[in-house]
Amino acid sequence: MYSTNDIRSAFLDYFASQGHEKVPSAPLVPYNDPSLMFVNAGMVPFKNVFTGLENPPAPRATTSQKCVRAGGKHNDLDNVGYTARHLTFFEMLGNFSFGDYFKEQAISHAWHVVTKEFGLDPSRLLVTIYHTDDEAFDLWRKIAGLPEDRIIRIATKDNFWVMGSDGPCGPCSEIFWDYGPDVAGGPPGSPEEDGDRFVEIWNLVFMQHLQANDEIVSDLPHPSIDTGMGLERIASVLQGRQNVFDIDTFRNLISASEDLTATRAEGEQRASHQVIADHLRSTSFLITDGVLPSNEGRGYVLRRIMRRAMRHAHLLGAKDPLMHRLVPALITEMGQAYPDLTRAQPLIQEVLEREETRFRQTLEKGLRLLDEETRGMADGSALPGETAFKLYDTYGFPYDLTVDALRERGLDVDREGFDAAMAQQKAAARAAWKGSGAAADSEVWFDIADREGATEFTGYSATAGDGHVVALVVDGKEVDSAEAGQKVTLLTNQTPFYGESGGQMGDTGLVTGDKGLRIAITDTTKPLGRLHAHHGVIEEGGIAKGDTVHLAVDAERRDRIRANHSATHLVHAALRNRLGDHVTQKGSLVAEDRLRFDFSHPKPLTVEDIAAIEAEVNEEIRHNEDVNTRLMSPDDAIEAGAMALFGEKYGEEVRVLSMGRSNWNGSGKNYSIELCGGTHVRATGDIGLFRIISDSAVSSGVRRIEALTGEAARQWLVEREEALKSIAGVLKTTPEDAEARASALVEERKRLEKELAEAKKQLALGGGSAADASKDENIGGVTFSGQVLQGLNPKDLRGLLDDAKKRMGSGVAAIVAVNDGRAAFAVAVTDDLTDRFDAVALVRAGVAALGGKGGGGRPDMAQGGGPEGSKADDALAAVKAELAGEKVS
Repeated sequence: MYSTNDIRSAFLDYFASQGHEKVPSAPLVPYNDPSLMFVNAGMVPFKNVFTGLENPPAPRATTSQKCVRAGGKHNDLDNVGYTARHLTFFEMLGNFSFGDYFKEQAISHAWHVVTKEFGLDPSRLLVTIYHTDDEAFDLWRKIAGLPEDRIIRIATKDNFWVMGSDGPCGPCSEIFWDYGPDVAGGPPGSPEEDGDRFVEIWNLVFMQHLQANDEIVSDLPHPSIDTGMGLERIASVLQGRQNVFDIDTFRNLISASEDLTATRAEGEQRASHQVIADHLRSTSFLITDGVLPSNEGRGYVLRRIMRRAMRHAHLLGAKDPLMHRLVPALITEMGQAYPDLTRAQPLIQEVLEREETRFRQTLEKGLRLLDEETRGMADGSALPGETAFKLYDTYGFPYDLTVDALRERGLDVDREGFDAAMAQQKAAARAAWKGSGAAADSEVWFDIADREGATEFTGYSATAGDGHVVALVVDGKEVDSAEAGQKVTLLTNQTPFYGESGGQMGDTGLVTGDKGLRIAITDTTKPLGRLHAHHGVIEEGGIAKGDTVHLAVDAERRDRIRANHSATHLVHAALRNRLGDHVTQKGSLVAEDRLRFDFSHPKPLTVEDIAAIEAEVNEEIRHNEDVNTRLMSPDDAIEAGAMALFGEKYGEEVRVLSMGRSNWNGSGKNYSIELCGGTHVRATGDIGLFRIISDSAVSSGVRRIEALTGEAARQWLVEREEALKSIAGVLKTTPEDAEARASALVEERKRLEKELAEAKKQLALGGGSAADASKDENIGGVTFSGQVLQGLNPKDLRGLLDDAKKRMGSGVAAIVAVNDGRAAFAVAVTDDLTDRFDAVALVRAGVAALGGKGGGGRPDMAQGGGPEGSKADDALAAVKAELAGEKVS
């Protein structure tokens, strides 16, 4: 019997032998198609190839493409577990020709694979064609020898494929397997076609036309082939099973579920086991491809899938979290074909366990309340919408889970009532927002958010992608279109552009589209905290709501910003390690050219501090450890050792960033663990280099360091090395000896300045000194020495007055030093006279005469000054008057 893994390998190997390039499965997130939430068909990764926007990987290709149909317009979620065919995750086998071979070879390959490679009985196969495709009819007769009654013409869109209203299109041809007359149902196109007897196993798309506005306008110059065969469905046929959950992969997963829950997949419990097995695959592969549970966009769909599986685990009586314990069984089944799944196993298990642990609390409370509200309700009746909304809004019980739980009881939910309650809450929130003092011109963002919901940010794993334009804003008002030359703000349903928040500057880049559209994006902001608004100027073309555009972030700038942002986390940890646990972040700026980090600390960093912090950060950079991100509740994150950032507002979930060496200093934790929603390097080595360039005070108890990373840090060091070389040249020495040479010159300058000051002093004294007693006077019985000296350095006043006090033994000395018209004035009183005369009072009298105010010092020595140096003698006269007891006017 063919195993599922055997079938995949056989299919790919056959087409590889026929000249097809084996192309690995693309991620489940289709960044090249904003109309899709997830890749839902094998051709999605090649869409731009078929439209001519990208070159094909080879003229022929073959893949086994991961697909998810849950959320958006392709949603099988609610049917999974209750039908024999529906899955949220499946693999699509396909072979593709990009302008190489066409119908005849495609049909020949398909018939060979199903009848020769897989050995299916030709008598139990039939095909459908588009009703006007006579070429396909003749080829099936020629190649397969099928009789006319087993080549069924279908006149509906089921057998005509289109990519959209504009683009490639063409007829289809489907291959069906007949399970036999014991199974109810008729062939395709018959009134009984919905039965299970005939099942489609392969669809061949003959891409041969081009359409515009839903009408065929021409034939393609190079017709192409796109085929898709569901791996699980062909496995069902080859393994003789009618229910997809009976194939080997699912049997093994369900067996693991049975063992862990001690229940059998029988009766009512069978559906629960099937839901768990399918949802285990979809959640695990979505997590592997970078989707994490959240309350918006793809993350919300992932959470829906997870919670649906977890509820069914609850129904099976699982007392503890179950899903994460099933991951090893999935790895056994699919890890060899998808090595990324094996590498992501720890993350998958961690996310599943954390989500289920949290959800079980919500689930138990919600189901208990649901039991109370539905007690006594008759079959077919509906739960009031207000009640469903209360479960959702107050207790966090999702609406879709309410629907799923009540469906099993034969009950419905009043959706209109639920929507009305939701609308009422939004209206109340808007009224509260208006009353909060928010700017009136910001209401446009509230309108957009209310209508469109949050922007989905895809920039954690990509710097480019497509998006639908959901709003255009010009001069603060919404518009339907904008033209070249206008400043415009555009919002798309998804974007790789990071909106300024958390200290990280917004992305810049380019938006392009049809008809030559080109918008230079100069900034990205985050109105209301959940929209990503791209601000720019339309350089060419025009744009309208509903357009699909390509968004490309300036990746080099983003890389520099990411390096600086990641460095702030490392420097935060290094500061705490060096200075103490009192250090906490008080703000930051993460730009492309530098980083700024504010932190609590009472005094400046020493040279030794800066050197130690730099060394520690650079050591972590050199270790080049992976940077990991997880989603957690704020409480769980902080309990796990994560640091919350200053000024951030956290919702019920946060991104927890871990970087640097694990088991740091034996703590069992990474070097740095913080709550952060910014973009970061993939490994610490991507930062390159870290250099602190300044330390300054921001406010009392808050310091700020500015630093550089990577090329900016290297260039900064190069510039300083060049400056050092230039200085060494001026000093006529080598860079190595520049410090010693500069020190010698500084000492020599100090000596010369001292000699010069002494010479100036002697010149001012006229060759004499303050010890000259010939100018002493007796004022009221007190010896007074007063001098006016031109060009004396005011710094020399105190020394001269000390000399005068020593010479006099008892007395008062005063000196006025006049320089450039201004006067410095000082008075000294010997200790025996300080009880009679205060030097401060005497100085103030003289300063007033010089046109100044104030003056200060001690009772024995005081100093001041004034702008009128020409009145130096008046200053001395004022002191004399004070000594004589005369009133000075």
